[in-house]
Amino acid sequence: MNDYEQDNAPPTGDSSRDALPPVTQHARQYETVRNAHETELIEDYVELIGDLIRHRGEARATDLASRMGVRQATVSKMVRRLNELGLVKSQPYRSLFLTEAGQSMAENSRARHDIVLQFLRALGVRDSTARIDAEGMEHHVSDETLAIMQRFIEENAK
Repeated sequence: MNDYEQDNAPPTGDSSRDALPPVTQHARQYETVRNAHETELIEDYVELIGDLIRHRGEARATDLASRMGVRQATVSKMVRRLNELGLVKSQPYRSLFLTEAGQSMAENSRARHDIVLQFLRALGVRDSTARIDAEGMEHHVSDETLAIMQRFIEENAK
């Protein structure tokens, strides 16, 4: 059976909500997840750099290592990568600075994170759990889902 036939095949007895999605839709789902995995660590670093600059006035590699729970060498590799991608500017033994592109990514990532976190809290998830869950979810939700989460938050604000 080719992709067209699989996409248009009648259900196999499962309820339509539980049945496997059409092949092309299923492939898009996995592609979206793969793409999110490629960028989530970069976004996490850039977001944290932005947060550190906003709250402490500077972002140092040692701060990143301690807050991310990784070794200094891991941070150094990532900072080199962020530098190559044009997201940060760094000099040895100096603070890290976001480029315009890095600042934009940090703001977007922070906004997504905040929506997911507020949504989970609005559902009644404990703060400590919501913070952990939001850290991963922010990278995987679509703009459509974020908009619905935001509307839910606004409609259920106390």
